[in-house]
Amino acid sequence: MQIPDTGLHRDIEADQAAREAMAEVGGLREVLSASASLDVMPKSGGRVHVTGHVRARIGQTCVVTLDPIENELDETIDLIFAPPEQIPDLSELVDEAAESDAEIPDPPEPIVNGVIDLGRLATDALFLAVDPYPRRPDAVFQPPVEAADPNDHPFAALKALRSDAKASTPGKPSGKPKGGEGD
Repeated sequence: MQIPDTGLHRDIEADQAAREAMAEVGGLREVLSASASLDVMPKSGGRVHVTGHVRARIGQTCVVTLDPIENELDETIDLIFAPPEQIPDLSELVDEAAESDAEIPDPPEPIVNGVIDLGRLATDALFLAVDPYPRRPDAVFQPPVEAADPNDHPFAALKALRSDAKASTPGKPSGKPKGGEGD
């Protein structure tokens, strides 16, 4: 589909099969809903500016309690796409901006075979918004409490060896091995 000079707007809603696939690929318990609202505007030189939002409700597992939890995601999208042959030149501009105090723009994404996959773009943005360590708001990690045994520590075995050595040799060693020549 060609992008008109005035741009175009696309609303995407993931169906059940797409949500199941996203949950599997993203390592999520489930994706309850996922949608994107994107505006696509052509720019000079064959570049395209894509802006919008991705919203989703996902099911995860709390890393503290292991209880199932749900999280709302709302991720902003603001990307420039460019023909592949322009990427090296535009990336150099980003590198030059990094050396100055100016705000560093993101390098453009390539337009592959003349296509921008908006569904893939929305899915990638959703995955980037997922909390890798989700926890319930009231979850507090409390390590197991055990009574400290003064003889149970990493150096207890060394202390025991030192005690055994003192008991078996009451005096200082002579420095000569026993049973050697000249005994």
